[in-house]
Amino acid sequence: MEISPFGPDDAAELTACAGLLNDVHAVDAPWERHFTPARLAGRFRFGWDGEPEDPYLATVDGVPVAYGTVSTSEYDNLDLAFVAVAVHPSYRRRGHGSALLAHLLGEARRRGRTNIIVDGWDTAALHAFAAHQGFERKLASINRRQALADVDWPALVRRYDEARAAAGDYVLERWAVPTPEERLDDLATMAAAINDAPLDDLDYEDEVFTADRMRAYEEASLGKGERMYRVVARHVPTGGLAGQTVVVVDGEQPTWADQHDTSVTRAHRGHRLGLLLKADLLLWLREAEPQVLTVNTWNAESNDHMIGVNELLAYRVQGREWAYQRKISAQE
Repeated sequence: MEISPFGPDDAAELTACAGLLNDVHAVDAPWERHFTPARLAGRFRFGWDGEPEDPYLATVDGVPVAYGTVSTSEYDNLDLAFVAVAVHPSYRRRGHGSALLAHLLGEARRRGRTNIIVDGWDTAALHAFAAHQGFERKLASINRRQALADVDWPALVRRYDEARAAAGDYVLERWAVPTPEERLDDLATMAAAINDAPLDDLDYEDEVFTADRMRAYEEASLGKGERMYRVVARHVPTGGLAGQTVVVVDGEQPTWADQHDTSVTRAHRGHRLGLLLKADLLLWLREAEPQVLTVNTWNAESNDHMIGVNELLAYRVQGREWAYQRKISAQE
């Protein structure tokens, strides 16, 4: 098996990778959005916030059999690497996944990372592979999808009005992107509230948010051709930001949207701001992007509060993903 790195300008490898991933998802997660070479190019060029993962394609006699990535950050968690492995359904149980994982762990080790997280859909194959490789199960996350055709809009407006009545000290603001430079520090402080989301047993430090990171996040989203919508809640007595929610619309496949961050800072919880923010953004989305059919979101399975909000808004479970973790030594 030959393992080769590639990048966002490598058209043949992007096409092969998209095809492989679509075949994987047809078996493991048939509800997943179809991958295209352009979508992967954006992902490998920009990442989430300017730190893209590094992809590898594994081939046997020129045939793509597996795909993997290594992702590290210089913002925080400097001992950590995220590693992903996907093996084509027709080439499983032949050692390709183990060989590719060993290669990726070597790259993580080269970067000085000894804390490794891998994840994947909740399948017997994943659990057997992870256990064989010495990884421990740490966190379950649930993918939910909201079909806008299923939203009861009059009921949504009623819930919005009820939440608005409970949040009398707050105003909502629909922010344009890019965020003005003078607002980035406040945005970063508010974004850090996401660190309170449950991570169950993962060994994972709080993420560090700065003005530069918030700018990089917005630039990465725009670079991938996404249209970003952000609603923030401002506390009127103090003028401070209390919470936000963000949705992006896929420019290449504009019937699809993804929920990004929804968080409320600790001092301002208990005023139904999460529901208020998400309902307002949904109403905005209906006006600004009427072609959107679905919105995807992810939550830790243990995040009961946000799951309750999402289910009120007609999000329905698609599948479960497990995160596994283990340490590696510098000599392993």
